[in-house]
Amino acid sequence: MLHNRFRWRAFSRQEVVLVLATVIWGATFLIIHIAVQHSGPWFFVGMRFITAGLISALLFARVLKGLTLKEIGAGAAIGVMIFFGYGLQTAGLQTLNSSTSAFISALYVPLVPLLQWVVFRQKPGLLTWIGVSLAFIGLVLLADPGSVGLTFGTGEIVTIISTLPIALEIILIGWFAGKVHLGRVTVVQLLVAGFLGFLTVPIVGEQVPEFSWVWVIASVALGVASCMIQLAMNWAQKSVSPTRATIIYAGEPVWAAIIGRIAGDRLPPVAIVGALLIVAGSLASELRPRRRDRSVIPTQALEDIGQ
Repeated sequence: MLHNRFRWRAFSRQEVVLVLATVIWGATFLIIHIAVQHSGPWFFVGMRFITAGLISALLFARVLKGLTLKEIGAGAAIGVMIFFGYGLQTAGLQTLNSSTSAFISALYVPLVPLLQWVVFRQKPGLLTWIGVSLAFIGLVLLADPGSVGLTFGTGEIVTIISTLPIALEIILIGWFAGKVHLGRVTVVQLLVAGFLGFLTVPIVGEQVPEFSWVWVIASVALGVASCMIQLAMNWAQKSVSPTRATIIYAGEPVWAAIIGRIAGDRLPPVAIVGALLIVAGSLASELRPRRRDRSVIPTQALEDIGQ
């Protein structure tokens, strides 16, 4: 029977956790957009990641005594990328709405294989180039749908730049995976990102904001979320394949758009097409063609044919 050939695959607990993580991350764009109306972006980044670092330090207090120089170096390198990536993203949210920022930020996905080509000489496949092309076309439509040329505003430019360190962060995490203690490195990277955020405040001439429950609650909430979700993702991806996880993560800007829409964000039709192209490009860049041995027919296939 035809209906027997297609079976609904229920989500595992781990996949449900990843979906919930993307919903929360999608909501962070709107939260940050609101918070930076009451606080400078770099001060907010400092508060967010110092909070996350202190929470993670409490969680991993028992193992911090074994911290090595290699783990400090790894954590510092990743922390610098977090600082630049999320710092620039936060700065862009001063002028961009949450939906636009989320879709532009998704460009880090097709950017990762390109950087792996530059750093590790791992040549991207055809699907990666297709994904990059779709994402670029989508970016043009999303960021400047009313213009023929490539003229982006400051918010779009800094958000585009932020995708580079975010992509490098992912590459560094993969490089150090299995070589260092995850908990200790997590503490170092979050504290480094937070410290650099505070250090940048006087350098760029930003003022410490007046007290407001808006940025206080937002920075603490995002700090807790940054720590908890990172731990949840590390747990879930022990049993969820990278490809399936990436497909789930690609829903993050979609959730951001839905939440932004509820809050009042409005994207013109052409920009929506661009946003969809960015998501499609992100998915295409991570797909890998599955090679099949045509000389052997799987048992399940034989059963389906018989039905």
